[in-house]
Amino acid sequence: MKAVWYEEFGAAEDVLQFGDFKTPEPKAGQVKIRVHASGVNPSDTKKRLGANPKLLAAGPVIPNSDGAGEIVEVGDNVSADRVGERVWIYNGQFGQQEGTSAEFICVPEHQAVFLPENVSYEEGAMMGIPAMTAHRCVTADGSVKGKTILVTGGAGRVSYYAIQWAKHFGATVIATGSSEESKTHCNKAGADLVLGHPSTETTKEILDFTNGKKIDRVVEGDFGVNLNPVLDVLKTNGIIATYSSMTDMNPAIPFVQMMFMDLTIRMVLVYVMPMDAKQQAIADITSMLKDGKLDNRVAETYALDDSANAHNSIEKGGNFGSVIIKI
Repeated sequence: MKAVWYEEFGAAEDVLQFGDFKTPEPKAGQVKIRVHASGVNPSDTKKRLGANPKLLAAGPVIPNSDGAGEIVEVGDNVSADRVGERVWIYNGQFGQQEGTSAEFICVPEHQAVFLPENVSYEEGAMMGIPAMTAHRCVTADGSVKGKTILVTGGAGRVSYYAIQWAKHFGATVIATGSSEESKTHCNKAGADLVLGHPSTETTKEILDFTNGKKIDRVVEGDFGVNLNPVLDVLKTNGIIATYSSMTDMNPAIPFVQMMFMDLTIRMVLVYVMPMDAKQQAIADITSMLKDGKLDNRVAETYALDDSANAHNSIEKGGNFGSVIIKI
């Protein structure tokens, strides 16, 4: 099969190789998928740069965990009825070396999720990390109906879905954006109020909007840099669900202030979410996709042999939507 892989860590253009790779065959409990679209995420590029130094100990890595395609073969203990099923893939390159940047991938059958006919493979390839992470951030700590949620960086891949999930489940949503274009995307996702990034100014604007009532929860995409202004608007016993802290990856926290607020800080990583959380996210995603209620943004598409530029696009940032490799 044709695939892209790396055998050492480094810049995409230096280490990503394109060519023929051994085609995998499904083991018991697995399905073999003909991949049509592979989603690139920051975790994929970080792995390629060496975030997990032990990753290459087991051999070359085919990157990317998200994808979508069609089941073409099944292993033992999997119903043959699944052959021909359109699916989206999550955790593809987690716990194994071979991800979705290839013509074929084998994964445990529960990681191949039914993809409705009305949804493209490109859209399916963004359900794993962006949509599931956002679902977990919004739903992990109980119902949000009637609550006010702040979603920072609302035009990002995960946060754009977080706005949609929060609105779907009945919350009032305040979102932040760094530019007028970002704010337009937040509005499109359904935010009730869109402001600049957390600051003294936005604190006043938020409290004016809520008539002085502090907010219930925060979905946070840059924990370290936003923490202090976020604390100014978060209520006692509030919750911060965070999935990234890119600007400051090892932030200092005002522990005493946070302790006296009795805060809950929830760290979200889609790879190790509890299985029941994954199953609930899958059920809700499937329902929303069938009904055409999720807005899925494809920012850029690349050919498989142009994967280096796809990875570089993620590292550069500024994309309004997902970066997809079409295979």
